[in-house]
Amino acid sequence: MELGAVNYVAIAVLVLMGLYVLSLIYNNFRAAGVVDRGVQEEISLLKERVERIRAVREFDKQKNELSWNGVRKFRVARKNPENKDICSFYLQPHDERPLPPFEPGQYLTFKLDLPSGKKVTTRCYSLSDSPKSEYYRVSIKRNPPPKDPAKADVGKSSSNFFHDNVNEGDILNVQAPGGDFYLDMHRSTPVVLIGGGIGITPVLSMLNAIVESGSKRETWFFLGVRNGREHVFREHLEAIDQAHENIHVRIVYSGPDEDDVEGKDYHHKARVGADLFREVLPSNNYDYYFCGPPPMMESLFHGLRDWDVPESRIHFEAFGPATVKSKKSADKEDGVAPATGGTGFKLKFVKSEKEIVWDGSADSILEFAEANDIDMDSGCRAGACGTCVTAVLSGDVNYATDPSAEVNKGSCLTCISVPKTDMELDA
Repeated sequence: MELGAVNYVAIAVLVLMGLYVLSLIYNNFRAAGVVDRGVQEEISLLKERVERIRAVREFDKQKNELSWNGVRKFRVARKNPENKDICSFYLQPHDERPLPPFEPGQYLTFKLDLPSGKKVTTRCYSLSDSPKSEYYRVSIKRNPPPKDPAKADVGKSSSNFFHDNVNEGDILNVQAPGGDFYLDMHRSTPVVLIGGGIGITPVLSMLNAIVESGSKRETWFFLGVRNGREHVFREHLEAIDQAHENIHVRIVYSGPDEDDVEGKDYHHKARVGADLFREVLPSNNYDYYFCGPPPMMESLFHGLRDWDVPESRIHFEAFGPATVKSKKSADKEDGVAPATGGTGFKLKFVKSEKEIVWDGSADSILEFAEANDIDMDSGCRAGACGTCVTAVLSGDVNYATDPSAEVNKGSCLTCISVPKTDMELDA
């Protein structure tokens, strides 16, 4: 081989070796870049976790430090009609001290002196806005008079009392926010929020909290009403839908009026339920939170279960008498008389010195007592607030739904229970 050829081979080998070394250096730098990005992502996630933990601790600290026992005086700072039937009341503490935060979805308990009431009436109303430091807001629906005046419900008169008698500047007695139906704001899992009629209030609080927190969690919000006359918070919901890519608002009319325009005033002519969700949602993989009238609640719960949504991901709150009975509860009570069954039981109300035979005409012991002029404390009338808890001196009850409020042994929640045997009640 000639010397020139050897030199060419040597040069080629050196070039190849140089290219190989350069490729190693390049790959190492690129790998270092990938590692660096991975480290940055881990650091970012760690910071988010630390921030969530800090936020939880700060929330708990403020809640513990600023909350109160018993009642606190609140001034009605603003009274704002939302439509002909619903009015919002903005409440500020009369003592001007800071307000504790609350979980979106919780309610306030009011101690009301009704004009025709024999005693202080306790009623619960959901907070309808996100947690704020300067005010609490409740939105209350006026109730029409009953067809049979003899069956007038005290709860309805309290709602009308707010509309007719409570004005800006008035002072109300309010207990601290409470309730187990709320959205965990420290999670980022996708959610479906559903309100039927005035049942919009707790889920609107959840929606507003998501918006104000800057959360990017996927959120679907369904409002079910009959028509445009019942469509509440219209402009507010439209603004949220347009401003946030992660939030999808869907308005559902079950019976639109002639001047209601589909695509403008509402999105779907239907009833809110699993059948509609199958058409609209990408999957069933969400946590569902809903509140509304009993028929809608019952249909939603069983519709979601039939769509294979786990019961652990279904969260609801009834207003008025609770009627949603889970499949789990039904399974537990297999072979037990249903909550609405059985008559002829003797109910002795010891303090009232009355003994009455249960005839099955009422949905609960509370309603039965009220129908027979027996005063009993009550609040949410759905087994959530615990106001109606009453000592059972003898006998036993069936529950129409699992109580949300804690019930100690030897007591019952009269708003969602009926007698299972003869009973003596400390009432």
